[in-house]
Amino acid sequence: MSVLIAQFIDHVAATANVQQFKKGVELTSIGKIEQSIYFIRSGAVRAYFTEDGTEHTVRLGYTGNIITSLDSFLSGKSSEIAIETIRASEIQVFSKGEFLEFVHTSTAMQLAYTQLLESLIQQQLAREIDILISSPIERLKRVLQRSPMLFQEIPLKYIAAYLRMTPETLSRIRKS
Repeated sequence: MSVLIAQFIDHVAATANVQQFKKGVELTSIGKIEQSIYFIRSGAVRAYFTEDGTEHTVRLGYTGNIITSLDSFLSGKSSEIAIETIRASEIQVFSKGEFLEFVHTSTAMQLAYTQLLESLIQQQLAREIDILISSPIERLKRVLQRSPMLFQEIPLKYIAAYLRMTPETLSRIRKS
């Protein structure tokens, strides 16, 4: 993360509403228009969608991450994903209006916002590649290169779902 993005996060997070959430609380629901952005001070969340009654985890977030239903946040259309806490979490929540107002306070903040969006796009592209890799071992290696603290922050069953494997398969791979 660039210094500018870190400063941006620090400044924006300092002005946001800090809330405590128990495990299992939905921050964003499928079908709702995303009106907030979330900075995770502690805890963990997952973004997922449901297809034919099966939940598919598409993103994980933990301490120090920013998360939102980005497509809905940017477009104003209904969200196709839900975001829920998967551990008790302390999250700074700020509205889209307040966030965008802050972004436009200076050229430096606009640049930081652009860099943040670029970072999120790069993360999404890396995720798309992860999904297409057939080897579960390679998927795990790629994710751990990007997120070495993953197993300290996220419960195993959610990591397994994110990697498109069972928790048993993930445990077996980790042991080998």
